[in-house]
Amino acid sequence: MVMSLAQVQSSLDLKEGVRLYPGLLGRDQQLGLKKDIDDLADQSPYFQPIMPRTGRPFSVTMTNAGPLGWVSDKDGYRYSHRHPVTGQPWPTIPSALLKLWSEVTSCDVLPECCLINRYGRKEARMGLHQDRDEKTFDAPVLSVSLGDSAVFRVGNTTRHGPTQSVRLNSGDVILLFGPGRLLFHGIDRILFGSSTLIPGGGRLNITLRRVTPFGDEV
Repeated sequence: MVMSLAQVQSSLDLKEGVRLYPGLLGRDQQLGLKKDIDDLADQSPYFQPIMPRTGRPFSVTMTNAGPLGWVSDKDGYRYSHRHPVTGQPWPTIPSALLKLWSEVTSCDVLPECCLINRYGRKEARMGLHQDRDEKTFDAPVLSVSLGDSAVFRVGNTTRHGPTQSVRLNSGDVILLFGPGRLLFHGIDRILFGSSTLIPGGGRLNITLRRVTPFGDEV
């Protein structure tokens, strides 16, 4: 997966610190990355997270790669070294994603968590939330869309105030950095049938994050 300079420079700033790279990944790159995720999920199967206070299941299933994985259960939101069902360490982050991180973010440190959310049902969504379970917010958050398109909404550092929505298509990449790092954001709905990448429909969202401060060992 090698991005040209023109591809990386072809971007749209939705808000300060929120940058969209439309169609950054071509079809072949998307297929290669989907295979990487499918192989990863064979080692580390998708699980059903639940909300800490209510015990209500998420409408998405998820898995992780990297030294740390994000989980949610009755004990709260947190990062864990092991899969909550199998008890096994997470697999390594695919090299194509590490290369994408390097080319798009220009960040000197590697991500420690690769969270994969699978939207497999028409009603699947992700409410407005902040990525704030990390111990550092210095590194950006990189998000990759594969499969059916989604309506992405981004707001402010509180739940109040105006929001902006944009359609994310397969191969699009979003970068949250600087003032955009702690903005509330979410997925309002999935446009099922808008892509043929995933047989039977659905969407994969891949998010790369740094969890610990720069220089700390996981």
